[in-house]
Amino acid sequence: MRHFGHLAPEVRNRLFHKEPAEFDAGSPAPLLAAALGATLYSPATRPALARDVVKQAGHGVVSMVLCLEDSIGDADVPAAEENLVRQFAELARADGPLPLLFVRVREPGQITALARRLGPARRLLSGFVLPKFTEDRGLPFLEAVAEAEEAHGQRLFAMPVLESPELLHLETRAGTLAGIARATAKHRERVLALRLGVTDFCSAYGLRRAPDMTAYDVQIVASVIADVVNVLGRADGSGFTVTGPVWEYFRQHQRMFKPQLRRSPFAGPAEALRSVLIEHDMDGLLREIELDRANGLLGKTCIHPSHVAPVHALSVVSHEEFSDARDILRSVADGGGGGVLRSSYTNKMNEVKPHRAWAERTLLRAEVFGVAGEDVGFVELLGASVRGAVL
Repeated sequence: MRHFGHLAPEVRNRLFHKEPAEFDAGSPAPLLAAALGATLYSPATRPALARDVVKQAGHGVVSMVLCLEDSIGDADVPAAEENLVRQFAELARADGPLPLLFVRVREPGQITALARRLGPARRLLSGFVLPKFTEDRGLPFLEAVAEAEEAHGQRLFAMPVLESPELLHLETRAGTLAGIARATAKHRERVLALRLGVTDFCSAYGLRRAPDMTAYDVQIVASVIADVVNVLGRADGSGFTVTGPVWEYFRQHQRMFKPQLRRSPFAGPAEALRSVLIEHDMDGLLREIELDRANGLLGKTCIHPSHVAPVHALSVVSHEEFSDARDILRSVADGGGGGVLRSSYTNKMNEVKPHRAWAERTLLRAEVFGVAGEDVGFVELLGASVRGAVL
């Protein structure tokens, strides 16, 4: 599979200076973590789940979570598990590439049981999403993933969800983060990424952000995101990929504030695209995606197919970013020993040592999302991506 693989080759050739690379479930973990992109969640109770997965793959989705936890009622769990087994069997007969598939479970025992029940269709399973992760609660989940791996001889990843009240509350946050760091370090080879459960954070205080506000406007949530990245997202080799929070809205609501998309990037034919994005509350999503990346997050939890194209379009590396990152790492490879380089775009300085980690992350993102053409901006990428998307 590859990002933007659903676009015609001539469209990709026009948009990209360097096209996204192909990858699959067997690719190295750091590359897969960067490639997750917009991870689309779907309740495991959906009767046409297999057809939904195939359809979304055709629209550019590369990772999905099939949920047995909060998205379904407690009484529906046994039927959802049975449906999941049936749908995986149907997917095993499907043609064409499928997204990376993960199952969000409730209890550790579901991991080993489902891995067994899926039978040969288990080859389509990339791993499990682990809810309300803390050290005490999370270690049994991670041990169950390891047990399933050993029992079936198949690599299975874990994606812990950081959403517990202990992580939110100030008096327990530092200790909870330290415990999560210990638990994930013990199973580093199978922890693909850490996911933020911002809806649960808001729930603890009876909050819900409006569609014209981002998670970063809710200060109690923003403080947790900052601390999670501080402890668990470091670029010194100890950190993990941390994905962005869910955007809850996909239909127009009454606005209190002005739209957040400037007119100038959408001048001309793209003005219609701007109107559609605003009409469907996408301007807030676009701003939050930019803030995610500025705060050290990569990828995003999504609950509606219309969110996928914006996440992926804004994950593409610009030609300017690529040029800067490549120049920095070339200087490192040449043994320059540091110093300052003038950007080839002549609009900034690039300090080799301080910007090295950024450059490495940028080139990894360029590998999976591609590099935009020199004169191609996010509007062109977004326009090409949303054609045919569900809005």
